[in-house]
Amino acid sequence: MAEPFKNLLNKQVIETMAEHFQSQWSGLDVKGFIATATYNLDSLELKARTERITETMIEYLPADFEKAVKIMFASLGPPSSNDISASTVNAKGISGWAIMPMTHYVALRGHDHFDLSMKLFKEMTKRCSAEFGIRFFIQASPEKTLTVLKTWTTDDNHHVRCLVSEGTRPRLPWATRLPLFIKDPSAVIDLLERLKDDDEEYVRRSVANNLNDIAKDHPDLVADIAAQWLKEASQERQRLIRHACRTLIKNGHKKTLAILGYKPAKIKHASIDILTPNIVFGDALQFTLSIDSDLNQDQDLIIDYIIHHQKANGSTTPKVFKWRTTTLAAKKMLTSTKKHAIKKITTRMYYPGLHTVEIMVNGVSVAAADFQLLMPNASE
Repeated sequence: MAEPFKNLLNKQVIETMAEHFQSQWSGLDVKGFIATATYNLDSLELKARTERITETMIEYLPADFEKAVKIMFASLGPPSSNDISASTVNAKGISGWAIMPMTHYVALRGHDHFDLSMKLFKEMTKRCSAEFGIRFFIQASPEKTLTVLKTWTTDDNHHVRCLVSEGTRPRLPWATRLPLFIKDPSAVIDLLERLKDDDEEYVRRSVANNLNDIAKDHPDLVADIAAQWLKEASQERQRLIRHACRTLIKNGHKKTLAILGYKPAKIKHASIDILTPNIVFGDALQFTLSIDSDLNQDQDLIIDYIIHHQKANGSTTPKVFKWRTTTLAAKKMLTSTKKHAIKKITTRMYYPGLHTVEIMVNGVSVAAADFQLLMPNASE
């Protein structure tokens, strides 16, 4: 079993952080720092551990922000070259997930020291990421922060350039949302324009994720950006655009599909054969799709499927799943079989009863069929 994510901030990490802080400031009460930061640690999830360590830093480091920053600067480990997720706190200094409480410290206490905070964020993101912390500054001082981020789009360090995109994502997972950019993403788009052809796939992937966030509130705008960026686009930029439009594709956004070259499919017949009409919870739904072409030329298809899950009140709720992209040959039949596990997950509650699987081809529903979900222990 994989190690719980929360254990990225464990007692050993906290002890090593305290040692580095003390090596830069002899006034640190190391025992008190460790005792406070690790109190009841096992019961805390990752976010709560981050906040606990930040609160401990506020309590035990000098109240003077500039003095505290000097200690943190001197405690940093060497910059990470590529995979920052592999970095960690060690004898060389603080890197990896141990940076997160430090960025949160700056987010809470650094607003009266804007330039110094930006400098610290820039250095910290080279060793982990400051994408959560800098969002506090975007909310409090959007114009000043955006001016700094614009200069970072041409920084020599790709982690810094990536921070520009990740930090401005309107709906960054695990982070507070940015209502300013949810309402009007124009300032973010200006930054993404500068990064769309970045040399690093790592940065371009972040640009795509940011656009995918924007698409959830402004689908037509992102479709228009896709159309513009596709003009004389390199293969790298084409991949970026497809990844950026993934939610729009799943949702069958017709404008986006047309821009990407997926017109409504010309199909003579489409059918689903449910191979497992009665599924016991924990097993898998299996079905076969058959499609007959009604066109004298090949057709590019995006095939997704929707499962309409039964709810407690008897209604259903849809969930779209990506399946495949393929080419349907002229006047030929395409047959494909899918296996979909129906098992316990943290993001969905399953209920017994009639469910429906629906097939979407280039954003259009072409077939649907029902199956029964059986849950032997549902009454327990």
